[in-house]
Formats: sequence, structure tokens, C-alpha cells
Amino acid sequence: MKATHLTTEQLPDAARRAGAGHAEMDPQLLSALRSLVDEAGLLLGEDVRSRHPGVFMSRIEADVIVRPTTVEQVSQILALCNEYAQPVVVQGGMSGWVRATQTRPGDLALSLERMNQIESVDLANRTAVVQAGVVLETLQDHLQQFGLIFPLDLGGRGSCQLGGNAATNAGGVRVIRYGMMREQVLGIEAVLADGRVVSSLNHMIKNNTGYDLKQLFIGSEGTLGVITRLVLRLREQPSSSNTAMVCASSFDQIARLLRHMDGALGGQLSAFELLDNNFYSVNTAAGRHQPPLPSDKPFYAIIESLGSDQQHDAEMFARALEKGIELGMIDDAVIAQSERDKQGIWNIREDLEHVVHDFQPFYAFDISLPVGDMEEYMQLVTERLHGQWPEGLIAFLGHVGDGNLHIAIGAGQEPDREQVEACVYEPLAQYGGSVSAEHGIGLEKKRWFPISRTPIERSIMHSMKAMLDPKGILNPGKVLDLSEGAA
Repeated sequence: MKATHLTTEQLPDAARRAGAGHAEMDPQLLSALRSLVDEAGLLLGEDVRSRHPGVFMSRIEADVIVRPTTVEQVSQILALCNEYAQPVVVQGGMSGWVRATQTRPGDLALSLERMNQIESVDLANRTAVVQAGVVLETLQDHLQQFGLIFPLDLGGRGSCQLGGNAATNAGGVRVIRYGMMREQVLGIEAVLADGRVVSSLNHMIKNNTGYDLKQLFIGSEGTLGVITRLVLRLREQPSSSNTAMVCASSFDQIARLLRHMDGALGGQLSAFELLDNNFYSVNTAAGRHQPPLPSDKPFYAIIESLGSDQQHDAEMFARALEKGIELGMIDDAVIAQSERDKQGIWNIREDLEHVVHDFQPFYAFDISLPVGDMEEYMQLVTERLHGQWPEGLIAFLGHVGDGNLHIAIGAGQEPDREQVEACVYEPLAQYGGSVSAEHGIGLEKKRWFPISRTPIERSIMHSMKAMLDPKGILNPGKVLDLSEGAA
């Protein structure tokens, strides 16, 4: 198909309305929507404004929230919206950090929260069929009775929905062992902008029959279709778990330790999380979390292994750490002796409340780059930041085991946002890094998208968007703009 690149004047109604000037929703469309769903399925006015808007957003600006309960309803809703060129923003657990679910006046928000059924668990094939609105933690809890796990795990597990996890290709703390959400999804059911249902509910690990259509929707942030059901790959529940926190005087020690632990644990390494001294000190300050190690080292790491024999695995875990100390990769280490100890260690990593409070104005970043370049990159970003704001605060943490760094910054004022972002994103170009490791692009990172994607890649993405959503109704203005063409 020939690529379609539209000028601003040629933009469809939905895309124009997503830019300047917003028209109110057509009354006939609203009446038609009301006939499709029950009374609880259509929210207006204060029922819309009072709902949680998501991270970094003040309120939901959409004219209406529609809450379907079946894929048939989703299909009918999108067919109507396509007919009226009505902008649609899909909303899940609202835990994303890039404003991909942000709405504007005139938008329709499509919430899948009522499509929340775990339809089946296949013990022989170790798969589950779930609706898109199932909360991640709900599935995790449900699987315990079967001795199975769904290995995706992240701080927002109690609110994020599986459809949103797929739409953003969520990562989390166990990517080093199990991969990102993309690796956990075997099949998908999705509804296109015109209401057609793509049923690609494959249940097999191996299915090499042509294009893998589900991959179009995973990571597309609701811009190509609305995910309604998923077939998920499950794993056996580990029967052993070991956790430690270590500290080191240099990043080189941390990088060498990652390789050492992965090899010494024989495939059991499931998490390797980095905390720098700035982050560790904030969260272990007086009255906050109890520090398992003194706050006098530049780097800390949380190491987790999952296995099948607690006594044997605990001994192997301890030996691996002892060898790391012997080889000069670790300055000191603490091994959790109880579930309470483990939770205490993980709380230091997952609690962002204190750093958000202390770092003002607060900026959060999610980037990735090769592990071997991380130390130089962190030094460069810090130098650039302090060159403009000598008193600025910065902290690094993240999933160093898979090359993902999170950066917390408190510097400047709101008008300085673009300059702060430049300190983080511009250096990534020289390392071949990504401006988004696991949270997506949304609105937050659109300006910086070209750092990580070539013109030909962006051109292909525009062609896909134009083919699957020619009127531009699905999450208009997010990730990319049709008006930009291959620029």
C-alpha cells in the first residue's frame, strides 16, 4: 500500500479536533451510544470529571466515558465513532506515565474496566484467556490455586489492566528472566477503528503462519486498534525465592556482578535492580524505610532469584554472593531472611512517594541503552543538568539487568521542562539508546521520538496508521501525527 501523508488541511475531522479547537459531541451520536450500553455504561458530566485522571493529569476532559461489557459493544461503538469521525481515547488502569490516556473536550473515553473476566485457565497448555480489563494483580492472585504465575510484575500491579499492559508493552522487574509483555502474549482479539474485529486468539507458542498480527497492537498505545481479549502464556510457580541487597563503590562492579550472578545462578536470576546513592538516601532517610545497608556507597542493587528447591537455591545464592565479594564486585551484602525482609528491601525500590515529594518540580524519565554505556551516560546527564541548575536533584534507578534506567529529576521551573528533557534525551543518540524503555510515547515523548526511530521507520508507522485508522479517530495526536508524514 502506498503511504498516505496528510497535510494539516487534509486531516480528518478527528485529527483536527485533537489539535486546536474542539467541537462538542454530536447529539445523535450520543443518543446512539446510549442505546448500545446499559445505564452504567455511559458516564457524563461530573461522573466523568470525578474519576481518576491518571498520572500527571489534573482531570478527564472527555465529554463522555463509555464502558462496554462485550466485544460486540466495542465493535458497535467504534463503528459509530468512525462514522461520525469521533475521537476515541482508550483508558485502562490509568497508571501510565506518558499521558497516552489524556483526553480533551470533545473526546470520547472508552474504558474497558467492565470487561474484566478471566475466561479460562488451560492447565495443560499453561495459558489463560482474559478480557482486557482484568487487573494484573487479580490474575496473579487467581493463578496461585493452580501453581502457576503470570510473570509480568510492576509497581502498578494493583491498578494496571492487562489490555493496557499489552497496549504499552509493559516491562517491570522480571524482564531479565521472562521478557516484556510482548513475550507473554500468545494471541489477541482487537477491534479496528471501523468496528471490524480481528480475532487472532492463538493458543500456541509456535505458529509461524505469515504475519504475526497481534504484534501490530502490542505497544501501539491504542492508536491502531482496541485490544479486548488476550491469550496469555503462564509459567510454573517457583517454589524458592531469594533476595539480597548489595552495595558497590563503582558502576563497573555492578556491571560485572550482573554477569557473575546470572552465570552463577544457572538461569534463576529474575531481577537485578539498580539504585544510586541519591535515590537510596532519600528513601532510607530518618522516618522512612529502614536501610539494610549504610548510605555511604555510590551504588546499590537488589538481586532476586526464583527456583525450585529453597534449601539448595539459598545455598547457591549465598555462594554466588560470597564469590562476588571475593572477586571485588560487592562491597557489602544483606540477604533477606524472611518475607518481611524481602518486602522491606523491595519497598525501598518501589516507593516513589518520598522522591516525588523531595524533588520539585518533579520529572520522571524511562530510557534504555546498553549496560556498558550506562556509567558514562549517567555522568553526562548529571553534568548537563548541574551545568544549568547547580542545585538540581537527580537520582538513577531501574532494571539495569535489561538496560532500562529510570531517572528522577528535581530542577528548574515548569517553563524549563524542555531543557530538562534535553539533558536526558539528547545524549541517548550517541549510544543508540531509546527515549522510552517500557512506558511508551503518548504525548509526553512525541518531541523526542525521532531520537530513537529513523525516518523510514516513522514513515512505515504512518502508513500503518493511515491504513488501519484512515479517519484518525483512535487516540489522535498520541505517539505520532498523521500531519507529520515521514518528517
